[in-house]
Amino acid sequence: MSRIGDAAAAAGDKPGTDSTTRRSVSRVLLLDDDQIVLDTLSRMLSIAGYEVLATCSTAGALRELERGGIHVLVADLRLPHGDGLEVLRNVRERWPDVPVIIITGYGTIESAVKAMKVGAFDFLPKPLRGDQIRQAVQRALEQRVREPLLRSAARRQRADDMPEQVIGETYQMQRVFDLVEAVADSTATVLMRGETGTGKSLIARLIHRRSPRRDRPFVEISCGAIPETLLASELFGHTRGAFTGAVSDKDGKFRAAEGGTIFLDEISCASPMLQMKLLRVLQERQFEPLGSNRTLTADVRVILATNLDLPAEVKAGRFREDLYYRINVVSIDLPPLRERLSDIPLLADYFLRRYASRSSKRIVGFSPEALECMQRYPWPGNVRELANCIERAVVLTRQEVIGKEDLSPQVAQAAEYAARPPAGAPGWRAPLKEALAEPERRILLATLEANNWSRTRTAQALNIDRTTLYKKMKRYNITAPR
Repeated sequence: MSRIGDAAAAAGDKPGTDSTTRRSVSRVLLLDDDQIVLDTLSRMLSIAGYEVLATCSTAGALRELERGGIHVLVADLRLPHGDGLEVLRNVRERWPDVPVIIITGYGTIESAVKAMKVGAFDFLPKPLRGDQIRQAVQRALEQRVREPLLRSAARRQRADDMPEQVIGETYQMQRVFDLVEAVADSTATVLMRGETGTGKSLIARLIHRRSPRRDRPFVEISCGAIPETLLASELFGHTRGAFTGAVSDKDGKFRAAEGGTIFLDEISCASPMLQMKLLRVLQERQFEPLGSNRTLTADVRVILATNLDLPAEVKAGRFREDLYYRINVVSIDLPPLRERLSDIPLLADYFLRRYASRSSKRIVGFSPEALECMQRYPWPGNVRELANCIERAVVLTRQEVIGKEDLSPQVAQAAEYAARPPAGAPGWRAPLKEALAEPERRILLATLEANNWSRTRTAQALNIDRTTLYKKMKRYNITAPR
């Protein structure tokens, strides 16, 4: 083994070389059975400013690679003890970040193709010119710096592009999938019912992807997230001057979804006037933008969702009865996560892979204690809360396995409550008031989540007055999210 330092540091950089790249990654290992070739290449690369290590044996090259610090390997294709392709395979398997340049005096197209297939960075025929080998090493060093960044970017891109999946093996979810398959090819209006966070938006997208309209737009709008005064404009558009601030004509979501699907979430929040307009669109496929007498047609498949009991809303006079019967052509009920506990490990694994890939972390799974906690927790926020819990755990953990301590406190405590002996059983020590406190707190949380933290609707759903609800929220330290 010979070691040649920066023999020509004072000679300056050759044209076309990158001194910044060389300073950060500059150790080149040469492997050739011809000492004259080794001396010539060492001199060429040393003049360019690289630190060069040279050896005539495969064993010597492997020993140097094991020591570490090698950034590029230049190896002859034909060696007395083995060949360059064997070395190349070994290096690609054990040191995949080290680019390998194959050189040979017996170069053929077939051998070049074989070397590139095995993973060679470049293939150069002898005799080598100085600029040829220097440029090849420079490109290899630049690739070595760039490749981890490209891999990281690709992982992030895959994570971001990873389509949201609807996961479930319970009979409730199989029933949902059967309904999706049944209605996808039709133009029938679909009404989805379920608590907040159960995946209504994902099911709407799944119906669209399975429908003949899959190549046309999918437009989603949350009726509860837009002020009542602007919602009609968002849906149907407006003309200039239709209201204060309307400085130009604007197309609405129905025009944007032409030929495709529109998903109206939280439809129970629509005002009586808007409900009437929706009824006309569904019946006649026509509407007028605000401030216009021009009637437009709407070739749009409509999917709606609600987390409220619409028959009760109809009975209370807050939702039009004729609209309810018009939108309730096909209804799909999404079960809360607490009713599909066997799906939690599947969902948790999916979210773990998604967020670990996005964070470029190697996390292989969950501890048994963490899975037990997740399956005992009632998940008032449903799948959305589970996703947030997994994302938090991925960010915080320093281990390859997510443990109970990585979960949010309320999830981690779930197993402790569940582990207590049942009331009346040997070992039971809690008084009745304490025993009832946790179930009541969970019911309050679940009902608040299901009603978007509306205290009025929550009190009505629980059949208690608002004062009682306020007191119970204060007792259990329940506060609405910001």
